[in-house]
Amino acid sequence: MDRLTPIFELGVAEAYEILIERLGVDRASLPPLEAIENEDWGRDLLLSRFLEFPTDALSRAGLTLAAIDGPD
Repeated sequence: MDRLTPIFELGVAEAYEILIERLGVDRASLPPLEAIENEDWGRDLLLSRFLEFPTDALSRAGLTLAAIDGPD
């Protein structure tokens, strides 16, 4: 099984693309990428949108809400 990527590891552009391309979010419901890509609030906004999806939908997109902790 492939490793799921925690949403917290995504950059702004990558999160934006996944929301639109893999999860079907309407581009018109998001601010333009150029307006948010260098803003902390922009990343927070995009990450919050992932919370709107059930975990099985995120898994199908290769994502997880859980943080992956390494060995202590």
